[in-house]
Amino acid sequence: MAAIHLEQWPLASTTLPRMSRRIAAGVLLVSLELLAGCATFRTLNAGKPDTPLVYSGTRLDWYAMHGGCCPLDRFGAEPPRYPAVDLPASVLLDTLFLPFTLAAELGVALNVSGGL
Repeated sequence: MAAIHLEQWPLASTTLPRMSRRIAAGVLLVSLELLAGCATFRTLNAGKPDTPLVYSGTRLDWYAMHGGCCPLDRFGAEPPRYPAVDLPASVLLDTLFLPFTLAAELGVALNVSGGL
């Protein structure tokens, strides 16, 4: 796979200030990371019994960053390729899903349905 230099990126012309280039590069990096998969969605969709649900994506990222041996056995999902990049998004999503994951851990049926 050929490396793409920031200067070759169509939006990184010389008219953009240096900070705009950094922001654009950050948006590109985050977008590519989200396409690869988020640990939160991977763990919550795994459906493996007896796996942690509360902050599961954050825990999976942390486990992978510290050399955990068997993430598939422990969490029911493989960690993303770059867990350190995924960690902030996982913390945010795990916090948003906290009421639902706590209810699931406690065995409370929320009886929530979606759609029209």
